[in-house]
Amino acid sequence: MKIAYIAPSSGGSFYCGNCIRDLNLIDGLRKLGQDVAVVPMYLPLLFEEADTRADTPVFYGAVGLYLRQQFPWLRRAPEWVDRIFDSPPLLNLAAGLAGSTRASGLGEMTLSMLRGEAGAQAQELEQLVATLRDSVKPDVVHLSNALLLGTVRRIKEETSAAIVCSLQDEDSWIDALDEEQASEARRLVGEASAQVEIMLPVSRYYAGFFQGYAPIRSKHTEVIPVGVDLREHGGMTPFPDPPTVGFLSRMCEDSGLELLVDAVLELKSDEVLRKLRLIVSGGHTGDDRLFLRRLRSRIRKGGADKDVVFIQEFSKNARARFFRRLSLFSVPSLRPTAFGLSLLEALAAGIPVVQPNIGAYPELISATRGGVLYQPNDAPTLSSALKSLLLDGNKRTALGKQGRAAVQELYGLETVARRMVSVYEKSQELR
Repeated sequence: MKIAYIAPSSGGSFYCGNCIRDLNLIDGLRKLGQDVAVVPMYLPLLFEEADTRADTPVFYGAVGLYLRQQFPWLRRAPEWVDRIFDSPPLLNLAAGLAGSTRASGLGEMTLSMLRGEAGAQAQELEQLVATLRDSVKPDVVHLSNALLLGTVRRIKEETSAAIVCSLQDEDSWIDALDEEQASEARRLVGEASAQVEIMLPVSRYYAGFFQGYAPIRSKHTEVIPVGVDLREHGGMTPFPDPPTVGFLSRMCEDSGLELLVDAVLELKSDEVLRKLRLIVSGGHTGDDRLFLRRLRSRIRKGGADKDVVFIQEFSKNARARFFRRLSLFSVPSLRPTAFGLSLLEALAAGIPVVQPNIGAYPELISATRGGVLYQPNDAPTLSSALKSLLLDGNKRTALGKQGRAAVQELYGLETVARRMVSVYEKSQELR
């Protein structure tokens, strides 16, 4: 069975759980002996996350995609212009610039992509379809997310492949559009899903949420969670002294980093926890620089600049080192999320998590018993939840052991990859 996995990328400027999830899964599938062709979109993939390489050029290169949407005459430009737009140096540069990975201002392009051959990217779509038809020749095409569903009709017309499509946080992009554009995007997603054999939400929460958000009409829906590569995390290590809280996500407002900083500053005013440290990792884009300057200023005014450490590197090896330095882990997201790969990575390292009672977090905490929830989502309540575990080493150890064992049983990469192979087999029957 030949699988074409179409995977967009943030370009590696920040910790993108969805991007890492795709590459880990591809790696897991290949280790099971599956024939997987990696088809990157928009920006170059962060290949160090997995023992893999792309099998095709980058399709729908982000630079050319944006320019051709804004300047229609470029759609008739010669091929050498396209080669410049899609060159790796230019795409890598775009990955770190403000706006390259956000929806605000890109509403028309989002809708155009969802319209497929009727949109402004018809030429790029035909290049993708021709490569799938003539070179890859897949039995199954796996789309990383529902924003790629505009490709489905032409793929099905030109190949005999079954289509499966993951669902993972598409709402965060769609909700950033204006109201009229967001409504149209939801309509287009629901309409295109009727051509999909199996939709794959990453959690029960997101399956239920999305059905009301953009009703799915695929032949079948099956929850397949995110998997974590257990090889990256060894046995549990002693908790550090002084105690340390960790954050791993894009360093932006929506991830709740400001909330966590406020909670840590409050805890440090307690004599018992005055040596508490916070380590922040996950990278950022140009859009986040003003927010981070403001946050660093607040940290300095709170007298904690030596105890709040920002780490720019977040490769898989850097993340393994990062988790070994922690007592607790928290990404206090301000909006519900579909899953949360960084939580699984923390739990795989035996680090308990403290998360808001929103989105898929209750589902994950219930399944792993590796952390606690707090509600409502404000700094004093988060501070209280963190303090209860920072002052109870026995409970932290117990939660860490439970979480690590549950991740090994339920969310190991091989376990998830085997479930995905079963999905691919079922999609062949539904085709």
